[in-house]
Amino acid sequence: MNYRPKDWLTVCGWVSLPRAYYHCKACGEGHFPFDHDNHLHADKLSAGLRPLVCLAGTLESFEGGSDDLLGRFAGVRLSESTVRRATEDAGAELAERQRGGDVVTPPLPQPWDFSIEDHTDTAAFLGLDAFSVPIQKSGGGKAESRMIYTAVLYTPDKRRSHYLVDFDLDRIAAQMREASKGLGLGKADKVIAITDGGNGLREALRRNFWDDLTCILDWYHAAKHLHDYAKGLHAGDAAGVEAWAEEAKGILYEGGGTALLKHLRGQAPPGDAGTADELRKLVGYFEDNEDRADYPTYLGKGWDIGSGPTEAACKVVGSRLKGSGMRWLEEGAAWVAPLRALYQSGAEAWDAFWDMAT
Repeated sequence: MNYRPKDWLTVCGWVSLPRAYYHCKACGEGHFPFDHDNHLHADKLSAGLRPLVCLAGTLESFEGGSDDLLGRFAGVRLSESTVRRATEDAGAELAERQRGGDVVTPPLPQPWDFSIEDHTDTAAFLGLDAFSVPIQKSGGGKAESRMIYTAVLYTPDKRRSHYLVDFDLDRIAAQMREASKGLGLGKADKVIAITDGGNGLREALRRNFWDDLTCILDWYHAAKHLHDYAKGLHAGDAAGVEAWAEEAKGILYEGGGTALLKHLRGQAPPGDAGTADELRKLVGYFEDNEDRADYPTYLGKGWDIGSGPTEAACKVVGSRLKGSGMRWLEEGAAWVAPLRALYQSGAEAWDAFWDMAT
């Protein structure tokens, strides 16, 4: 073996170390023992620098991460492609780990607080929704957007939360189950899921948790259905729209889905066929969700009835995937989104992944 002490490695942007290169005449291969001993990948990023590079690619576009964040805050100059490769590689490792059931959760020096102010019983909350991701074909052409599911597990006071994302509904529901174990949600007296009436959300959660999991229909989506019907019923009459919707929402809020259905079924048939069909659909919507719309009971127990934390999760994760002019290969979005969700879950969760990353 021939020893050649000439190649140099820049670590953390300002410390330079010599590293020996060995070349084997017999096989024609060469290697740097320093790289192996210090867990350097082909990108030559150190174990200390790689999380920072991936954080830059998680918070900003790959270009912005390389040109602005790394240079501004760490004095490191790396190409956009290096930031992209490092971020996607780490995201792929995280996604594969979590899809295999090894969901990353932070160590809990203090258990999550599931108490509800002015109530004896405790509760933990689950939220699940989806948003569209702009997709491009592998050749660069525009493709149809894909819906990516975003989940959040959180405490009643909203001080602790954990985020997950995946393109597959059953996969994310399974990850939510594993995360709930790591975060100790089973210590709460009640675990409650809040979702809209989207196809399959409730069913996926119950398949992966338990058949009688308490599922609440998001109040804001329910109220929007009432407003949308009122706009058709009183077209061109803003006061009429508001009056009808407020009355219906008051009945729903105070009497729940059963009382609202009685109210809707007692309505005089609309004069035109189109509006009558919309009433039929509205009744069907609340029939399908009657068991999820018992708002007086939920409020009496101090439970949430709105999906604000889930909507916020979609926004903070979506802001990385839906930047101006962005389009993604599906696998790229599937790799970067979990990292973004993990970072939003807090520093402890982010660090927990890097403590175990290869």
